[in-house]
Amino acid sequence: MTSRDTSPALVADIGGTNARFALADLSPPRPALREQRSLKAADFASLQHAVEHYLAEVGATPKRAAIAVACPVDGDEIRLTNRAWSFGREALRRALGLDALHLLNDFGAVAHAVPRLADDERTHLYGPTDAPLRGPVSVLGPGTGLGVALLVGDDAHGWQVVETEGGHVGFAPQGEEEQTLARWVTARFGRASNERLLSGAGLSHIDAALRGIDPSVSVQDGALRDPASIVNAALDGHDAVARRALARFCAVLGSVAGDCALIHGARTVAIAGGIVPRFLPFLRASAFRERFLAKGRFAALLETVTVRLITHPQPGLLGAAVALRERHDKGSA
Repeated sequence: MTSRDTSPALVADIGGTNARFALADLSPPRPALREQRSLKAADFASLQHAVEHYLAEVGATPKRAAIAVACPVDGDEIRLTNRAWSFGREALRRALGLDALHLLNDFGAVAHAVPRLADDERTHLYGPTDAPLRGPVSVLGPGTGLGVALLVGDDAHGWQVVETEGGHVGFAPQGEEEQTLARWVTARFGRASNERLLSGAGLSHIDAALRGIDPSVSVQDGALRDPASIVNAALDGHDAVARRALARFCAVLGSVAGDCALIHGARTVAIAGGIVPRFLPFLRASAFRERFLAKGRFAALLETVTVRLITHPQPGLLGAAVALRERHDKGSA
């Protein structure tokens, strides 16, 4: 890093629900984050509006930025998948007075963070416990949507991130209850993708289907329960449908994680997102592991895959900073 690059950079992780920001010092081997803020995306008319609010609040005028967004980032025109925000890459750079703006997918950012996580920023779930991070790594997790990315390489030769939209792969139901869920989601949306079940809204969909709610019901009618309330009710132990819904969510997550591992040839699976850390003991006791391994002749292969839960509070921000640092080191930022 040269002296001209010592000023902090802006990093952001923009999802459908929250817009997270920080200033990043890119000088250390692992970028340092400060002035972290999480804003409600619904409070702002646009990404530019949210960024300007944050920068005014912290009194910063950065010249470089890395912004992770929950959508594909090809081309100049960017449209978020689960938030009615769109913007032009170059227009946003000029409006914010930046010399350089790097855009990346939100789970691509999480994947960039994975090799930089400390031991206390991840939790072992299943598989070999004493192995260092082994690639390929499938990175996935439910939040507002379902993010999926692929990390390839190793510590010796460097890591490369492949951004994907794997959360929108078609749902493959197992058993009659999941067939019911698939029919409910298809009736509501015209198609049953994994994200329609493995997300905050997806947990609400599972719960509603199990309670026999009409799939055409409006969100405004209040018939769909908030995902946080479903989790709380399930953990409290007195709501049988909420426990069924969360148990089914965990089972489907295990199935999808196993599918991702086979597709990617993964030796490690890293689960992220804002939902799963809220009910880790419930996940451990669920059918997640059984469904992860339920791949016929390849169950033995999946036994060798390490499964970890990311517990770092803001891996998207860290990953955006890592990506910006790497671009600088390669001379492209």
